[in-house]
Amino acid sequence: MRTPRPPLLLTLVHTCAALLAAACLLGTLWSGLDQRGTALAFGVLVALGELTRWTGAEGREAAPLGAAAALSYALLGEMGKEPTRHGVAQVVAVVLAASLLGSVPHIARGRPVLDQLARRVLTVGFAAVCFQPLYNQGTFHGWGTAYALLLVAILALTALCDALLTAALAHSRTRWPFGPVLRDELRATLGIGSAVCATGAVMALAVAVVGLWALPVFSLPLLLTQMSLRRYAGVRATYRQTIASLARATEIAGYTPAGHARRVAALSREVGRDLGLSEAELTVLEYAALMHDIGQLSLVDPVPAGATAVLPVEEQRRIALLGGAVVRQTGVNPQVATVVERLADPCPEQPVAARIVRAVNAYEEKARDAGPGGPLKALEELRLGTAGDYAPEVVGSLARVLARDSLGMPVGG
Repeated sequence: MRTPRPPLLLTLVHTCAALLAAACLLGTLWSGLDQRGTALAFGVLVALGELTRWTGAEGREAAPLGAAAALSYALLGEMGKEPTRHGVAQVVAVVLAASLLGSVPHIARGRPVLDQLARRVLTVGFAAVCFQPLYNQGTFHGWGTAYALLLVAILALTALCDALLTAALAHSRTRWPFGPVLRDELRATLGIGSAVCATGAVMALAVAVVGLWALPVFSLPLLLTQMSLRRYAGVRATYRQTIASLARATEIAGYTPAGHARRVAALSREVGRDLGLSEAELTVLEYAALMHDIGQLSLVDPVPAGATAVLPVEEQRRIALLGGAVVRQTGVNPQVATVVERLADPCPEQPVAARIVRAVNAYEEKARDAGPGGPLKALEELRLGTAGDYAPEVVGSLARVLARDSLGMPVGG
């Protein structure tokens, strides 16, 4: 199968970042590095932030310490009450070199870093262009308290641009709807993004007064926060693995085919993304899809191939209610149990997550048993059943996701 070409927007962003980086590196090599001690101190902090990058950010700011240090250097006008002499080119060059150095272990492990590097170069370049030329011309001298507000405003605008850029990259790679992706990015910006902006502004102001001694003092809280985020990501991963292992009970007992719950969960999550569900809603949807068959353990005789769609409606509801009761005993979010309990309800009365799991589960069962051309046959059967059994918007979304998959577009994150 031929490898698909990168989307145009993705190529454009990477090209712009590469051109900016090359121009700044050449400019810095030509003019030399001013105030090397300051550049080294900020470079070490950026590299440390990248080294401790956490992998659970899913495209968002995964190295808050590195981002705060980079933005602080871009907005640094004084160091120990003495004016700095670095400009936009040196800011981008130092941040790029430090980010590359800190990303070496991640690259060696095969983790993708190109998007993060492109975002770092473009956002830091944006902040430096907004601040350095005007500061060097004396525009901000004598502003007093308004100077601190100016730094916060530039950082907030930079964070907004980064959220737009991140959402655009995700949309370009996956074809997920841009609006919901941007909404999730903005929500994430209000969290860790606000901490990054605040720390960047405070570090720039503190270094201007007391010098480089302020860097370790004001970077320590964000470093601890970053380490906590990494631990939290590890806990979430372990929690999800526990749920996935529990969901495999029906497979081990011979009630459902191997990998059925995992396939339904993965496809349900992509349909949910296509329909614009938030990250919290997607998590509930994924967990419900993983455990949607757990109620079958109450059956004395397994249903052939676990296809509960062939059972009478009352039996389907009994299985769904038993499954919900089991889920409630696991300590999972009660919303997950609610979705599982309502899988056999009439379609118009179901929550969106239950509609998605119901349609995707039916598609997976029908496609598995239909032989050659099974996916197309299964999708057509679902379309014919949209009058009462399956929601038309869910079936339409499922068709879009499957079409992207067949064209080689990645559908998973």
